Order: sequence, then C-alpha cells, then structure tokens
Amino acid sequence: MSETPENTPQAREHTARAGQLDAADPLGATVRDRFVLDDTVYLDGNSLGALPSGVPGRIADVITREWGELRIRSWDESGWWTAPERIGDKIAPLIGAAPGRVVVGDSTSINVFKAVVGGIRMAGKGCTEILVDATTFPTDGYIARSAARMTGLAVRPVEPARIADEVTERTALALVNHVDYRTGQLNDLPGITTALHSAGALAVWDLCHSAGALPVGVDAHHVDLAVGCTYKYLNGGPGSPSYLYVRESLQERFDSPLPGWNSHAEPFGMAPGYTPAEGIVRGRVGTPDILSLLALEAALDAWDGVSIEDVRAKSLALTDFFLDCVDAYTPPGLVRSVTPRDHSRRGSQVSLTCSPKRAGSVEQGSTPIAAEVMAELIRRGVVGDFRHPDVLRFGFTPLYTSFADAERAAWVLGEVLRALPEGLAAAGPGA
Repeated sequence: MSETPENTPQAREHTARAGQLDAADPLGATVRDRFVLDDTVYLDGNSLGALPSGVPGRIADVITREWGELRIRSWDESGWWTAPERIGDKIAPLIGAAPGRVVVGDSTSINVFKAVVGGIRMAGKGCTEILVDATTFPTDGYIARSAARMTGLAVRPVEPARIADEVTERTALALVNHVDYRTGQLNDLPGITTALHSAGALAVWDLCHSAGALPVGVDAHHVDLAVGCTYKYLNGGPGSPSYLYVRESLQERFDSPLPGWNSHAEPFGMAPGYTPAEGIVRGRVGTPDILSLLALEAALDAWDGVSIEDVRAKSLALTDFFLDCVDAYTPPGLVRSVTPRDHSRRGSQVSLTCSPKRAGSVEQGSTPIAAEVMAELIRRGVVGDFRHPDVLRFGFTPLYTSFADAERAAWVLGEVLRALPEGLAAAGPGA
C-alpha cells in the first residue's frame, strides 16, 4: 500500500508527539473536563469560548430559586447588587490586577467609550489628538472617532510598533489592542505604555484577545484603563458582559461619560444631581444584566487552581505544535502563517493566509477561496473561522484544547487542501 500523508513516518511521529504532550500537560484532562465538549475540534474559542459544565446548573438555580422564589429579595439575599464588583475581582487576577480595580457590566463597545472619553477628560490641557491602533478591531476605531468628535480632538491611526515614535505632548491617549484580532500578533504592552507615559499620555488597552490566554500585568505595567470581553478565553457565554479596569490612582479622577444611578454615591437617594461613587463602582451605569453576570461568574469557576503562567506555556506549546503539523501536512505554498513565530509577539491563535484562488472573469480577476476551505473544515469537524479576504483563524484555548486537537486540525486542513480542484491559482509567498 502506498503511503498517504496521514500514514507517513512523519505523521505517525506527530501523532505520537501529541499523545506525549497531552500526557505531560499540567492542565490536562482535569481542567478539560470542566467544559461541555464533543468530538468536534473546537478552535474558535477566540470568538466564543466553550460552555463550562458548571454554568447550566447555576443558571437553573438563579432562574428557579433566586428569581422564581426570592424575586426582588435576591438583590440583597443572593448578592445580585454586588455582582459587578465581585465578578470583577474574579477576573482581576487573570489580567494582573488587585481587587477593587475591575467592574463587570455593559458591552465591550460601551466600556471602550467610557474608557476613551474618561481618559480624554483626565488628559492634560493642550491635547489635540488621540492615537488609535491602525490594525484595531473596527468597532474600537468607530468609537474612538465618535469620542474624538464629541470632545473636539482628532484621531490619528498609528501602527502599534510606531506608537513610541509617534506620540507627542499633544496626545491625550492611545487606544491599542493587546493582540491583533486578525493576525494574532501580540503587541508590546509594557513598552508602549511606558512610551505613552513618557510623553504625558494615557494608555488604554483592549484585552479582548489576550485576557485568559496570557499574562497581562495591568498593575505591574501601570496601564491606565483597559477593557475586555468575557465570551472568548474567559468562556462567559454569547454576549456576556464586558469589564472595565481603571488604575487605582486614577479612580478618583475618572469621570464617566455615562453616569447612571448604579454608579451614584447614593443610588437609592434618587437625587437629581449626580455624585459619583467611590472607587471602581463609578464605572457602573444602569441595572446589571443579572442572568449573564451570574452565568459568567459560574464560568469563571473553571479557573479554580489554574495558573495564567501555565496557560501561557501551554498556549505557546500548542501553537508551536500546530504550526509544525501544518508544515508537515499541507501541500507546499497553499497556506502561510501571518502569526509571528516569535513567542514574544504571539497571542493564542494562529492565522493562516490561504493562497489558492478561483479564476473569475477578466474584469473580476481571481478570488480567494479561504471561505470555502473553512466551510469544508467545519463540515469535517474542525471549527475555526474565516476573516476576509483570505485568512483562516484558529484559536487555541489552553483550558480545553488538547495537542491531539491541534494535530487533527492540521491533518484535516491538509486533506481539504489536497482535495482542492485542479486549476486553482496559487498566490506567491508575498500574497
């Protein structure tokens, strides 16, 4: 029988290596068993994390007992009122923050707006601009531009690596993504934050693609404000609430652009004038979304006893191993990693450009078929996602992704690429 790619000595070596790595994994089956999983290779946790097994029972209790029986009493008796700060304190160690510096509630977009406008209000006089990560997730850019119009400032897009050179005394703040959502590149949070502070500007970080995947160190690196979602690596569920971090020394000066009764010093006083509460509570706005908040709180129990340093070590090992398997299993020239190989510049995902193109009309030229490739991967039980025009994204969540998952995903990707129809154009390595 002739050898096929999956039964070559090289493939057998990778399969055996996956087994060895899984057997030595300090997170291993104990933590993986804290999630509801099936035979699918799920590599889209950088968009929506898997369901932690403790969530369904907790939410059933919230609905039947806390809401169904206690009703309004649950604001006090079940701790609903203090949930935003309590859950913030559960997230805090995962981003390197002390208690009292994180509050949970509202969407990521709303918290980005609070952080940017609040940061502008704390900036020195004479500031005329804010810098925005030129590769940012689009919504961050939309909100930054809206905030700038409202405050009379200009927005200047800058590549993250250029921020240290581009910041001036006229810069109020920079809004930067810790990990690039498209390529998985990890930006230099300590270095960029220091450069901004040296020029008198504030550092506002979007942690959506880093929190829960790698150490952030917001306190240690003197980050001013940070925002993150909880439905990716924190596994809080679809649309689960975002969080806002405010450095302790800035909390007294933080003037939220969205003052609400929940952030009032006397929320039940119903005074017509607004007096902000002390500390991180002033980051709240209105009535919390209790069902989503408590689902998130239960989801965070999956982190019990887990070290973020162990998570980072496994993340790098997983993505290294996946890249090795991709090199071994895929036909040459059809995919190329745009995620840095350098550990210091890599988040917890691998993004591959998929070069084959389907010929169109003379006017249309050729079109990438990456979307078709991802659809076929999903049909075969390997779930990643696609980003226009030609990027296949694979997110590795170390709490539940195994090395066997990584090896199988690369093998199936190779199968799909080898099965492509003849006559597709392959772009060169510079595509």
